Amino acid sequence: MSPIPGRRPPSILESFNVAFEGIIHVLRTQRNMRIHFLIAGAVLIAALAVDVSKIELIVLLLSISFVLIAEMVNTAIEAAVDIASTSFDPMAKLAKDIAAGAVLIASVNALAVGYLVFSGQVADRSNDFLDRLSKTPAELTLVALVLVVALVIAMKALSGRGTPLRGGWPSGHAAVAFAGWMAVTLTLDGSEHRFLVSSLAFIMALLVAQTRVEAGVHSTLEVVTGGTLGAIVTFAIFQVFAA
Repeated sequence: MSPIPGRRPPSILESFNVAFEGIIHVLRTQRNMRIHFLIAGAVLIAALAVDVSKIELIVLLLSISFVLIAEMVNTAIEAAVDIASTSFDPMAKLAKDIAAGAVLIASVNALAVGYLVFSGQVADRSNDFLDRLSKTPAELTLVALVLVVALVIAMKALSGRGTPLRGGWPSGHAAVAFAGWMAVTLTLDGSEHRFLVSSLAFIMALLVAQTRVEAGVHSTLEVVTGGTLGAIVTFAIFQVFAA
């Protein structure tokens, strides 16, 4: 965003806060965006269940991103048109229709990608479901972190407290930190250095949580909730989808 004359440019943290606040606003006010978020989470979980390749996972993530971006741009255009138009204007209606058409194209594309990715997987491997649940630690960790961040954003949107990167329920920093600790612990299963590395990761996660409380950004309950959320989601992903 362009800085206002006479005011200092926003910091990187402020810029990220503004961006996340835009996401949260769309989640709060737009039913379709909430539906897209739920479908995106289900698609990511299904991608693990059918053992998609890395290329297929990349294509799915791109398709999901296009749909979410199109929905946000559509919402922004509608808001801008509503501010600029005080009465019915055919051009204003046309602008809204075009933006809605962009969302439709992105959604149809996502459906086509989903069909191409999942149809062959389900048809070819319907008899060995358990074998298809095998995933590499890197892919499991990626999906777990994406789901943790999505849940944190959704919970902050529902609570309406704080900003995406500062304050509110639950603590996103604690959620990601403890999700990382759990991922490290489960990835090193069977390693002779598992206890040492896991302990170091746990201490680092605790330090992240402590700094959020001491800085007055979060309450102890918000930090505990965030840490528990991150650890549980990551543990569940690894337990369900790890071989």
